[in-house]
Amino acid sequence: MPGPLSHLTILDLSRVLAGPWCTQLLADLGATVLKIERPRSGDDTRAWGPPFLKDRDGRDTSESAYFLACNRGKRSVAIDFTKSEGRALVLALARQCDALVENYKVGGLAKYGLDYAGVSAMNPRLVYASITGFGQDGPYAPRAGYDFIVQGMSGFMSVTGERDDLPGGGPQKAGVAITDLMTGMYTSVALLAALAHRDRTGEGQWIDACLFDSAVAMMAVIDMNYLVSGAVPKRAGNAHQNIVPYQTFAASDGHVIVAVGNDGQFQAFCAIAGRPEWADDPRFATNAARVRNRDTLVPMIETLMRTRTQREWLAALEAAGVPSGPINGTDQVFADPHVAARGMKRDLSHPLAGTVPQVRTPLAMSATPLACDRAPPLLGQDTADVLRERLGLDDAALAQLAARNVIGLGPAKASDATPLRGAAP
Repeated sequence: MPGPLSHLTILDLSRVLAGPWCTQLLADLGATVLKIERPRSGDDTRAWGPPFLKDRDGRDTSESAYFLACNRGKRSVAIDFTKSEGRALVLALARQCDALVENYKVGGLAKYGLDYAGVSAMNPRLVYASITGFGQDGPYAPRAGYDFIVQGMSGFMSVTGERDDLPGGGPQKAGVAITDLMTGMYTSVALLAALAHRDRTGEGQWIDACLFDSAVAMMAVIDMNYLVSGAVPKRAGNAHQNIVPYQTFAASDGHVIVAVGNDGQFQAFCAIAGRPEWADDPRFATNAARVRNRDTLVPMIETLMRTRTQREWLAALEAAGVPSGPINGTDQVFADPHVAARGMKRDLSHPLAGTVPQVRTPLAMSATPLACDRAPPLLGQDTADVLRERLGLDDAALAQLAARNVIGLGPAKASDATPLRGAAP
């Protein structure tokens, strides 16, 4: 069944993560995504490894795990738009598309006529999304945007990590590029809203999305804690700023997450712990009281939690309806029967490796199931097909453009693919 966005064509001039994450979601929802890449080198992240995907003989291919994570469902069209002929091809494709996503520096595409002003003059119905580090205006607009730096500047790292007065205390970034990923998600929502507006009015528009704005916005409750109270939130390790107990505790053989969300759950926890009197103690009877007396209650719980194993605690807490869980490694995540039951891991056909593992977009739609059946493309894999179908170029024209390095035609079959990285000489 066609996906809900199967009527849309997206021109993807983005690379690395924020833009590709946005366009991969659109592809999973059924949109045709034409990923424009530089001939010979392609998206920067194709080289961001190891690890690289292994071929059928166990050797590294040219396909990095990083690239494979955010380019599923797309068609790779290798065009050098710094050349006039290549620029003309991209503009001709843009004339046929519903939306364009790019993440160059502010003004970086203007010299090629591929900025919003240049493209919208040719296709006023186009929705054009620009993703930058700091937005199209403001004092930081010219700066390059890197997730790590934005995590620090946005306040995220000021509340992430162990408390300064405890061993290991200090600022900590997230383990994934969370500001890139959130910006990609925000951009996809804005793009779909702009397309809904276009469908009603015929008017395209320009979306200005950036990592810094997204990072500030996603601080959510932390932002509001400060704006309401005037108190600057601090790092609290794995503890919650507004709820107690809501953190990790060491059992006798591992760690347990205890996430008590209300007073009834706290009463149940106290009963399991053999300390029912805690639930009646005015210092701990309500969440507000527990937050105020955190430094008294938490050490008491820590001492108690060490008296049983992780498995014993998890079984008892689950039976009593107290939210809890283990801290899994990635291997444990993909061995989890619930992950298998939800079909989170998919294996897609791949010309070099036979199959490539993928993690599906976490959306289940009853009437329009998502399409997750096209592996991340090899560089230039679809150049010839796209330029034939959409622009009417014949084999002779394609060969001439390839000879002038305007386009890259990509491998015709697996044996013609990009040379293997790490293969023995």
